[in-house]
Amino acid sequence: MATKTTISPKKIRIAALLAVMGPGIIAGLSDDDPAGITTYSVLGAKYGYQLLWVLVASTAALIIFQDLGARIGVVTRQGMIGLIRQKYGARSGTLSAAALILANTGTMTAEFAGIAVAGQLFGVSQYVSVPIAAIAVSFLVLRNSFSKVEKVFFLISGVFIAYIIAGFMAHPDWGSALHGAVVPTIPFTQDAIFIATATFGTTLAPWGLAFIQSYAVDKRLTRDDLKLLRVDVWTGSLLTGVIGFFVVVTCAATLNKNGIQINDAGDAARALEPLAGTLAKELFAIGLIGAALLAASILPLSTAYSVSDLTGRPAALDDSPREAPLFYATFGVITVVSAILILIPGAPLIKILVITQILNAVLLLPLLIYMYGISRDERLMGEFVSTKTMRIIYGIIITIVAIAVCCMLWFTIT
Repeated sequence: MATKTTISPKKIRIAALLAVMGPGIIAGLSDDDPAGITTYSVLGAKYGYQLLWVLVASTAALIIFQDLGARIGVVTRQGMIGLIRQKYGARSGTLSAAALILANTGTMTAEFAGIAVAGQLFGVSQYVSVPIAAIAVSFLVLRNSFSKVEKVFFLISGVFIAYIIAGFMAHPDWGSALHGAVVPTIPFTQDAIFIATATFGTTLAPWGLAFIQSYAVDKRLTRDDLKLLRVDVWTGSLLTGVIGFFVVVTCAATLNKNGIQINDAGDAARALEPLAGTLAKELFAIGLIGAALLAASILPLSTAYSVSDLTGRPAALDDSPREAPLFYATFGVITVVSAILILIPGAPLIKILVITQILNAVLLLPLLIYMYGISRDERLMGEFVSTKTMRIIYGIIITIVAIAVCCMLWFTIT
């Protein structure tokens, strides 16, 4: 007589969590893209540990709003742009989608710039590395099912441990790092305000918020999954902040300490070699490649989801190109245009990067306001409508972002 095998409740809970995991970790870690790594590198190289509190604050905001975005997606079964159009009208939806497409194209160009720079650190020309990367991410997304694509995303995410190792190899001043993380101080200068605003814009990236909502819908998560999804979101967002923290302290302990200024993450990797050794440089470069490949897969997906949401067309990775032509066409166009831009001789890569991060910060403000409005709409959210306490927290974050953007615009105009 066969014995009946019983599965422990603990194993059941772990299996359930693994089934839900994906949106939070992938969306969170993709925020640590080359644009983000560059921003964090410059922040650490120029200001040392002083502005680490900005990263801590933006990570806390990321946790709160990615949790909200995932919840909105699961409850409403709609993407962000589609909901904005439904609640605020066609004009708001179209303008939001247009701004997102513009910002995403610039950021996607920055992802390919990261691949080009990292390739050059290993002696590979950008005219080889960029086309290979573009073909690889297109093949990954266009030719595979949702479950296969998600597994590859998880695999690529493992590369980010390189930044943590590089951080320890730099032997940072942990006391100064802790002080900078918890004591808010900032020079009221144009450069400091710009880098602080860019840190909010790259950590709490609009495309990441749009992606996590649509991805939760595409993964077919239900309201019963919300508690486990929150664990996934918090884990991904905290990992984002931890990786950003190690990038900042690596550059603070080496570049800032020696008075070395940089323009991008490639400069940071090169400068690390004489200060922390060849392995530190290679780890930084490997992390940059992984970050770029992950973000280069996610960004066009975020754009494709948004365009499809706006037009009410099918948008799912399990759909074939014939079933969702607009979804796949948008992915392909964004990827090809961005790859071509980066291969133009003399293209102003740093300008593209900086302008894109500023545009992300400016776009972030109305997007957060729209999410706040949706969260308190009982018709859309039902029993999952935001509480009074959470509305206050959302309001505080929106106010901080508004102040940062206004200061940045004031310095730009004056």
